[in-house]
Amino acid sequence: MPIKHYTASKTRSQGRSAWAITFRHPLRPDPRTRQGLKVRRGLGTSDEVEADKLVAQMNKLLADESFHSISMRSEAARRFSSVIVDAFYDGIENPPLEPWKLREQYLPLPTIEDGYSKVLLVGTTGAGKTSLLRHLIGTDPQKDRFPSTSTARTTVSDIEIITSDESYKAVVTFFSEWAVRSSVRECVADACLAAWDKLSDEKLVTRLLNHQDQKFRLSYILGSWQINNNIDDEDDWEDEEDSSLKNDLELDVSTTGIPTPDERLKMQKILEGYVQRIQQMAENTIQNLNKELDEDVSLYRGKDREAAEELFDAEVQASDSFDELVNDIIEEIQQRFERLTVGNLLKRRTGWPEVWIYENDDREKFISQIKQFSSNYAPAFGRLLTPLVQGIRIQGAFDPIFTDEKRSLVLMDGQGLGHTPDSSASVTTHITSRFESVDVILLVDNSQQPMQAAPLSVIRAIATSGYQHKLAIAFTHFDNVKGDNLPRFEDKKAHVMASLTNGLTSLRDILGQPIVRAIERNLEKRCFMLGGLDKSLEDVKKRKVNRIELERLLQFCQDAIEQIPLPEVEPIYDPAGLMFAVQQATRDFHKRWDAILGLGELDGVYKEHWTRIRALNRRMSEQTDVEYDTLKPVADLLARLNEAISKFLDNPIDWATMVNSEEEAEQAINNIRQKVFAELHSFTAKRLAEDPLISWVKAYQHSGKGSTLVRARDIKVIYDTAAPELTPIMDIRKQEFLQKVRELVHDAIEQGGGQLITSIFAKA
Repeated sequence: MPIKHYTASKTRSQGRSAWAITFRHPLRPDPRTRQGLKVRRGLGTSDEVEADKLVAQMNKLLADESFHSISMRSEAARRFSSVIVDAFYDGIENPPLEPWKLREQYLPLPTIEDGYSKVLLVGTTGAGKTSLLRHLIGTDPQKDRFPSTSTARTTVSDIEIITSDESYKAVVTFFSEWAVRSSVRECVADACLAAWDKLSDEKLVTRLLNHQDQKFRLSYILGSWQINNNIDDEDDWEDEEDSSLKNDLELDVSTTGIPTPDERLKMQKILEGYVQRIQQMAENTIQNLNKELDEDVSLYRGKDREAAEELFDAEVQASDSFDELVNDIIEEIQQRFERLTVGNLLKRRTGWPEVWIYENDDREKFISQIKQFSSNYAPAFGRLLTPLVQGIRIQGAFDPIFTDEKRSLVLMDGQGLGHTPDSSASVTTHITSRFESVDVILLVDNSQQPMQAAPLSVIRAIATSGYQHKLAIAFTHFDNVKGDNLPRFEDKKAHVMASLTNGLTSLRDILGQPIVRAIERNLEKRCFMLGGLDKSLEDVKKRKVNRIELERLLQFCQDAIEQIPLPEVEPIYDPAGLMFAVQQATRDFHKRWDAILGLGELDGVYKEHWTRIRALNRRMSEQTDVEYDTLKPVADLLARLNEAISKFLDNPIDWATMVNSEEEAEQAINNIRQKVFAELHSFTAKRLAEDPLISWVKAYQHSGKGSTLVRARDIKVIYDTAAPELTPIMDIRKQEFLQKVRELVHDAIEQGGGQLITSIFAKA
């Protein structure tokens, strides 16, 4: 089948002198259509004649299929300008390194051999996870304000802090251009739907500047909308963390700076231009729909309205105006990096930033520079790069002031879990994939409302993966646990611990009695009661009970690097029982996702809006992520399989050697659980995301009336193929899936020190 030929053209954004080139790439498909992906790259010239020559070169390259191969890049470099060669080939070769590997390349994490303990902080949004981190690293909430906190989602990137006496170093990695572009597209699409609903300019721009999942906020980069064009409105200068801090501006002025009134006016004009373009796109699309349907779509109601909305969304996103606006926003984002005057910013050939490296012996200056990548400080909106940052790794003298004893720690913080009413909701694989590599999993929970669904889901994931020995729980806001029946510290602690015990009791049927007993063993030694973390470092230091609890927590983290001797006992399993475990797991997975897709019903699970399903579909088809907000199919399948297999592992039919204690048996089984969990991560991602990539792309291409149902059915087919529900009638597809799981578990049992009946018989 011949490759479709595309042509290039030059373009120039409004208010810019430099020319850019746009073309559809013959080797990079657009998941929305069956055409090539639309690419836009700067030509680095303001000369129109020169720009025309470069466009002519690109058209020659596009027309000659012999150049449409990575191996021909060197030949193309001899015939065409480097600008043209980079624009064409950089999209199909040299994929960006994983951010973790990039950080390891420039600032590797120390290991247990170096005496370091790695601590992963996990908790719901607002539980006080980052406030606790501030006290552990000695950064004051008023003076340093790092890392940033607020009542909403704040930490959206990974933050890794290495305590060290060496100079202050930082490595910052960024999301790929592809991932950022996808988020921008969704913001623009959401703003267009706001225009479809005839919402006000303020509400429309709110949709544009704040992604639905609250992780990607363009306002940090492009500036906030000035209501009524009142650029000097003092309300705009409120700090997201604490309005009492608004007189403490000099720290931010020394780094990113507070935008000047002229800059704010310019940003406002740009945003107003975006709003006008969105409204014009919406108006043109509605007129086209009215003409096509020979009806006024604004009069539609109910399901007809929803169908028309889907048609509108598909048509507006397919327009050239939509792509042009997205490209203009991407260019505006890239311009923000031009303000980086310190450190070393490394970019890909496409010009997209990949990593920023910085070193400074001055702690205050160092933190000031880092904050432009992590801050949520409202006065600096328009100068912050926070939403573009995937990870921050820093090293330096980050020591708490409540103790003089130095400890070698790597503290890892990340995005909060979010609140969910369902304890069966899965923990993101971004978190669970780190369980193996850390020494402590520190669950941070609010002691005023302890052990709600989200923290219980974390315990559920930790326990069934065999890492319960790494679990520690920090109960924050302990100073607010009050009541006439709770006069003493011990009374309050008993109250909180009772909630934890009740939560564990509710998980007995899911986790199994042996796991719950293992968690309950020495539980109080793993729990820490902390209050007043929103106060200054000195205030917390003065509180004796708080200081004791924090010191106890640090000691627990440091002691966690002590190696646990491997048990010498060997559990024996009958593989026949595994089928029933897998059957239950696949049934639960399909019930949940049938309800999410609107193809079935399940108590507590509701049909998701079509825009959210499509957002997940987009990420799957573009391979930028395997989840969207609370929609986590890979994590769901992983959790269900892991829980079911964990219960299977809890019940060996015998032991090859005498078991001396319950702890010894538990440890032997945990070794196998850990092997299973590690393998299931790659297994579920491969089955649900990698292997069916073409099917995800096809599902995403559906648009127009009825596309929601068609897409849902296509996704169900993907799930049915990747993880078929096991039934008494086993076709080839189900047999193949069961066999893969069996092989995975069998290998884990043998590698983890267990035995199978079949292996014993074979040896006999």
